[in-house]
Amino acid sequence: MFVMLIRNCTADRRGTNMYTRKYQRIWQYFLQHRVASIAAGHICVLAVLGLLLLGNSLGTSIFGAFAHSPCSSGDHIYTVVRGNTLGGIAARYRTTWQRLASYNHISHPNLIYVNQAVCIPGHGSTSRGGPPPVMGRSNYFPYGQCTWYANQRYHQLHGIYVPWTTNANAWAWTNRARDFHWHVSGRPAPGDIIDLQPWVQGAYGLGHVAVVERVLSNGHVIASTMNWGARHWAVTNVEFSPGSGVSFISY
Repeated sequence: MFVMLIRNCTADRRGTNMYTRKYQRIWQYFLQHRVASIAAGHICVLAVLGLLLLGNSLGTSIFGAFAHSPCSSGDHIYTVVRGNTLGGIAARYRTTWQRLASYNHISHPNLIYVNQAVCIPGHGSTSRGGPPPVMGRSNYFPYGQCTWYANQRYHQLHGIYVPWTTNANAWAWTNRARDFHWHVSGRPAPGDIIDLQPWVQGAYGLGHVAVVERVLSNGHVIASTMNWGARHWAVTNVEFSPGSGVSFISY
């Protein structure tokens, strides 16, 4: 009986030793993987820091490229301000957004940045172009009037409404355009607003506005308009010519 008890105690001691060794192996395995996890965490942190540094360097290079964009000596350098669009800048300088995008290697014409330099071919000098033109919010002119149509059609073409809503009879649009820093010229371009002074080329006492659809080879323009001729409520195309009492307005 005593011998059997000793054997049982020996067997229990062996079982305890085996359990202890197994626990030690599990603990060592845990410690090894914990160290590996900490090392992996450090590697991830270092990788993120590296990407942030690379991003900062790349961003600096990109905006540095905007600040130092080279233009030819005969170009005008226009510096983009808040609210500008490439189409609006193109209209201001009597060109097209397609030409500006190609000339400036702009792959996404709808994405330009404040302080980005845009080269305007063949216009000379460097400036910010003065105060930026103001954009309107909606079309507040009475439907069917030439002022309503010109504003609506200009918005269709350029995504911009005229901002003047007071002292805004057709004949006054030229002066109001200057008040809001829009471009006024005697030379037409497709998409311009043409403004006729009273009694010029068929306009009545309040003048007339329309939108240039195309410029003909003889310099005349075909403009779309409303409230002209016998069909007051219909959109009609009318031929006009540049000259005295005629101006062309663009954003």
